[in-house]
Amino acid sequence: MTSPVNWTILGLVIERPSYGLELANRFQRVYADVLPLSGDSHVYSALNMLEAREMIEIVSRTKVDRQPKPHYRATPVGISSYEDWLVEQIDAQNRSQELWVRQLAIFAHDPRLALQLLDRYEHRFLKDAGAAGYLPAGSGLDSREELIDGLVAEQRRVAVGGMLSWLRYARARFEALAGSGDGDEPART
Repeated sequence: MTSPVNWTILGLVIERPSYGLELANRFQRVYADVLPLSGDSHVYSALNMLEAREMIEIVSRTKVDRQPKPHYRATPVGISSYEDWLVEQIDAQNRSQELWVRQLAIFAHDPRLALQLLDRYEHRFLKDAGAAGYLPAGSGLDSREELIDGLVAEQRRVAVGGMLSWLRYARARFEALAGSGDGDEPART
């Protein structure tokens, strides 16, 4: 199962047993900014797939607007699979970051280009970080939304500090390379 939408739907069912439209509404409320949903039909496709894989099951049929709606809950297999998937995301994130760094190193032959790219990256990174906003430390835990907002804000704060530290390090390395003359000029045609 590779779709992050499917995994996210499973997470919402783990959080609270629900029926399809309720899941679509919760998905939009919690994840719309970070994980677009092509439409409510995507939720129903995910539910069918999760049920076929025995990650969720129907526990009852609730009448909503006079129509019986299947109410889903997560199975032990679904919960265990979701936990494994969350842990695997760490590896995927680390690989993605390492790939970007290795791709940046292509500019070792012309460190000035690398420095320009680092400047552009830093500008974009800070712009995005500023747009994300932060919550004050010690925000209450009165609701699930406040918990999520607080965790996301702290993760972003730590990530910004780490990225700025790495950018200083990378800039110093490329500046040293540029000053030493070890960087070869790129081939011109």
